[in-house]
Amino acid sequence: MDKLSNYFRTTIEEMRYNVTWPTTTELQKSAGLVLIGSLVFAIVVGVMDISFESILKAFYNSFR
Repeated sequence: MDKLSNYFRTTIEEMRYNVTWPTTTELQKSAGLVLIGSLVFAIVVGVMDISFESILKAFYNSFR
């Protein structure tokens, strides 16, 4: 139990005094980049999905 309490004590001390936390502006910029990157990734995957679907439909319909 002593090891566990020592772990939490040192963790809290590390978080308070040694970690450099980002500013609000930096967080907003990072969140914006993540949002834009996620949207671009979603659009690319959506276009690939639609393309593969149409290609496979054309391929399967060619055997009818």
